[in-house]
Amino acid sequence: MKDSILIQVSKIIIPFIQIFGLYVVFNGHLSPGGGFAGGTIFGVSLILYRIVFGKDEAKKKFAYKKLMGIVSFGLLLYGTMKGYSFITGGNHINLPKPPLGTAGNILSGGFILPLNIIVGLLVGISMYFFYSLFEEGEI
Repeated sequence: MKDSILIQVSKIIIPFIQIFGLYVVFNGHLSPGGGFAGGTIFGVSLILYRIVFGKDEAKKKFAYKKLMGIVSFGLLLYGTMKGYSFITGGNHINLPKPPLGTAGNILSGGFILPLNIIVGLLVGISMYFFYSLFEEGEI
């Protein structure tokens, strides 16, 4: 039997957890945090959703194929961006680079912010996958 108080409180608190996770990801190159820390916070919100609303509801909302598509695309994008930054930065090749922006602004640091976003997504989804596997007895 589902607890109605827990469900109502979770409906309010889960979006705030996700917003805080996004805040940590987006400000990670300016302050403590980053992709891994923000991703863990975001992953906790997905796990809380699964605990409160049940396995079947979570499977409808977070379809395995959709999450695997995000993870696959994220890994390819991360590898491409990181490889490109290694090639252009280490060899002094005059290829186009992302603008560095003004130090202290959100859109500064070149590839750091997009890489933090990708890492946040990968960590959050991986945490959710591991919890799902443990809960279902797959591991």
